[in-house]
Amino acid sequence: MRKRRLMNQINVVPYIDVTLVLLVIFMVTAPMTNPGVVELPEVGETLKQTGAPIVITIKLNSTIEIEGESYTRDRLLSHVQSLIKTTPDRALVIAADKNVKYDEVISVMDLLKQNNVSKVGLLLKPQK
Repeated sequence: MRKRRLMNQINVVPYIDVTLVLLVIFMVTAPMTNPGVVELPEVGETLKQTGAPIVITIKLNSTIEIEGESYTRDRLLSHVQSLIKTTPDRALVIAADKNVKYDEVISVMDLLKQNNVSKVGLLLKPQK
């Protein structure tokens, strides 16, 4: 009888194949996903604006942004007040994802109203 020898090597070729397939899948699907999109609720009639408003975006994960930059509530207030000092006639609109809790939108509006930001509204998408 022949004595069996212990195999002390691992064949890694199948693992490399699986890894390369997963890498290709992720490389193809990554540009298709856009995590920064905010889905606005729809309304029946569009409103006309005289100037470009300051847009505060509240995303689904509760992050607050102005022009792509994230802010905490304290920094948001100081940044908005500095923007309003430079252009006091600009309106302020909140663009919240339609799945964001109502309480979060109202708390941001309340924070702004309590600190004398008078022109605060909501940004909506017109119905087609």
